[in-house]
Amino acid sequence: MFVVRTHTGAKPYSCRHCSECFMWPLQLTSHLLKSHNEGTWFTCHICQKQFMYSKTLKLHLLRHEDVKPYVCRECPKCFYTSGELRRHESVHSDFKLFCCGLCAKDFKRKSYVKPHFNRCSKRLGFTVADLMSRQ
Repeated sequence: MFVVRTHTGAKPYSCRHCSECFMWPLQLTSHLLKSHNEGTWFTCHICQKQFMYSKTLKLHLLRHEDVKPYVCRECPKCFYTSGELRRHESVHSDFKLFCCGLCAKDFKRKSYVKPHFNRCSKRLGFTVADLMSRQ
């Protein structure tokens, strides 16, 4: 079901206040809170920063307390979240999961591919239309 919605672009979750529609329920919840002030913000008692979810506020509070419970097995670095630790762990590996579709250069992180791909396509003289027609 998730894959189908992603590929079809179906947006079954609609806002009761305006014409916006969303693919996922969390997108609707975010929209209702941010655009129509419907729902509850979770506010940090230290810096007054607001969050949509209590879990996000709890993770934020760890930063104020400087609690970093996730420790790298390869070096002494510590992290606030398991996600930050997972992203860091790739620096200790030569394994590269991501690849540029134009020049086949490999990358450790997905976030590095898009900027490279944009530079690579410009360098090779491709336009967005050229790339789309190749599919």
